[in-house]
Amino acid sequence: MSSSFERGLQILAEIVARGETTVDAVALKLNIPPSTAYRYFRVLRDQEFVTEEEGCYRPGRVLLGVSGRHLAQSYLVEVGSALLRSIVEQVGETAVMIVRIGDQAMCLRRAESDKSLKYTFAINELLPLYAGAGQRMLLAWAPPEVIHQVLSGPMNRFTSKTLNADQLRASIPQIRSTGHVVSRGELDDGSVSLAVPVFNRGEIVCSLNVAGPEIRCGSKLWIGSTLKVMREAAAKLSDSVQSTTPNKSTRETLDDYSTIA
Repeated sequence: MSSSFERGLQILAEIVARGETTVDAVALKLNIPPSTAYRYFRVLRDQEFVTEEEGCYRPGRVLLGVSGRHLAQSYLVEVGSALLRSIVEQVGETAVMIVRIGDQAMCLRRAESDKSLKYTFAINELLPLYAGAGQRMLLAWAPPEVIHQVLSGPMNRFTSKTLNADQLRASIPQIRSTGHVVSRGELDDGSVSLAVPVFNRGEIVCSLNVAGPEIRCGSKLWIGSTLKVMREAAAKLSDSVQSTTPNKSTRETLDDYSTIA
């Protein structure tokens, strides 16, 4: 029988692995009574190892800190859900916050629309850095060695609209110039996604991404109005991150993820 300490570590490991989970899910996985699991979760929440929102638990400030993730990302986790919900309320489609981990991307936070047809990612889901609006935004602002590694490596063709290496390379200057990316069916047929960058002292810290079906999100009018909402949200988040985090290179911050990927 596991000791109380070992059980607590098992629960923490489940939270880190899943990124987002519930008491019942962890209790079932570890074969312990839900009432026992809840007592552990309550202590972890009180000590800020986890955060809780509507019955879902995610890594909190302390757990992110001991796992090696920098304060900037810890702060994004804390404020991300509220920011994304605000975007969803204004545009009516799913919004996600994406960060770079080495030569991949990861969904850090999400807020889903209430529509039956929607496009989204799982929390902590690893994504290709070369397909999808939010991912390509991160690629465009990645260090040269990361761009070279991605464009010279193997790339899956998810749909007929997935870009090849030459197309990706040609798109980078335009992305940096316009400050946004529009993706049409690069990962999922029939989807449209729009992304903008969030900067911390001149370097990208994450991308904000909104996605929905072409039938609702394909018009220039929707893209224009959604882009306005997202740019306002990105500017506010950038100001907030800069006032909250120390003056450390965001490139270092992003590369911190590669040590725990």
